[in-house]
Amino acid sequence: MPHWTATDDWAQENSRMSLMERLSRWPLIEQLRSGADGSGREVMSDVTRALEPRNTGTEVARSVCPFCAVGCGQLIFHRAGRVVSVEGDPASPISEGHLCPKGAATQELLTHGARATRVKYRAPGAAAWSELDLETAMDMVAERVWTSRERHFEERREENEESLPLMQCRSIAHLGGGTIDKEKN
Repeated sequence: MPHWTATDDWAQENSRMSLMERLSRWPLIEQLRSGADGSGREVMSDVTRALEPRNTGTEVARSVCPFCAVGCGQLIFHRAGRVVSVEGDPASPISEGHLCPKGAATQELLTHGARATRVKYRAPGAAAWSELDLETAMDMVAERVWTSRERHFEERREENEESLPLMQCRSIAHLGGGTIDKEKN
């Protein structure tokens, strides 16, 4: 907390004001004068009045909280490729816009200074692990998924002399997701 002295601007300004001028700047006096209920602009400081929403000029993406099996809805606000904030999604039937403390801290998953940005990779037949940046590793995974899909995707299946839609790729399996990180795994 700063220590105010007589040389501070704030102290000098207050010393020039009369007692009545100083009292009239108090939020309580403003509230009594205006008849307001104490929940509006009359109780705000000049600094508070100057604040703007942090999500101004952002895009929003809907997501699901990754921390537990509840699956609370989240709104991810981002600008220029960077996460600005994470809030609860009011349209989510599960959480109705609410997040627990873990879910409210989701932004740290992407912005924390200690976040891992490199992955371990061991090439086929190699004895040692190497490090790859996250972007390269994700590109490798995506390429392998698409290649496998192109080779093994089945649009239809034949059953009782009838061709039925299948839309299946039996060469790819997946276990994971935001809602089964802790409890089910």
